[in-house]
Amino acid sequence: MSARIASPRFLALVGTVVLWASAFPAIRVGIDGLGVAALSLLRLLIAAVALLAVAPFAKVRLPRRGDLPLITLCGATGMTAYQVLLNWGEVHVEAGTASLLIAIAPVFSVLLGSLFLGERLTRSIVVALAGAAVVSLGEGTSGFSVAALVILAAALVQGVYHFASKPLLRHRTGLEVATYAMVAGTVFALPLVPAAWHAAVHAQAAALASAAYLGLLPSALGFVIWAYAVARLPLAVSTAALYLVPPVALIVSFVSLAEVPRPIALVGGAISVAGVILISRHKQSHSPTDVPAVDWAEPAAQQAASVPAPAR
Repeated sequence: MSARIASPRFLALVGTVVLWASAFPAIRVGIDGLGVAALSLLRLLIAAVALLAVAPFAKVRLPRRGDLPLITLCGATGMTAYQVLLNWGEVHVEAGTASLLIAIAPVFSVLLGSLFLGERLTRSIVVALAGAAVVSLGEGTSGFSVAALVILAAALVQGVYHFASKPLLRHRTGLEVATYAMVAGTVFALPLVPAAWHAAVHAQAAALASAAYLGLLPSALGFVIWAYAVARLPLAVSTAALYLVPPVALIVSFVSLAEVPRPIALVGGAISVAGVILISRHKQSHSPTDVPAVDWAEPAAQQAASVPAPAR
């Protein structure tokens, strides 16, 4: 048992969870010195360059022309819009609370599936949305917090990314889709260059280090080791690991930023995650649960890549 836990695939999965969870407090550090525009652009640019550098070694193929519309949608929503909205929201919302709100992104993906593909809805969606409402109310003084709603908008566009990436994952690996989307997202973020340049020139080292960390580790390395893990682990294990991102983010935020979440946020977050877990279990009961251990560059691995990986 201990040997299995220490195996590269489990270590990759644990590393992914820690990296993606650490992104939320790192954003708070970067925003203070860079602002929303600069942090968004720098993170996307650094991640895109890193993923392109890894691409030849990971056997990432060039996209097909017919895939460009979906890649464009994935880049615009899951990368550019997601980064800008999440960074904007975290100006006023604590990192741990932001992670709880982002956790409901799969709910929006399911809603889109129902709207456009006629997929069946379950009551679990109501549970997840109710939890998100509780968290949002807890952030406001006399109603819903505007900043919390902005982060919910980030969860929405991430849900669009999950939905739009599914057709691509039928013949492309998760790492390939992430690379395509990251490059497209960087292109869409280029209008932020003037504001980003001014902020970066005057930023302190800690803020620039935060942007570099976010781009290289959660956004680039996170996708690489996630692709490695999901190609070699059962789907249920990979899915369950994603539920650990919010609690780990809460712990990292407490240790690094001394953030103590409000009790109502914890309650609402627990309700939301419970709803997402129920949704995932319902989906898994209608699909295969195990994935063959294949090379991460093979399309067959994308049976696992249908797990809604955060667009980080």
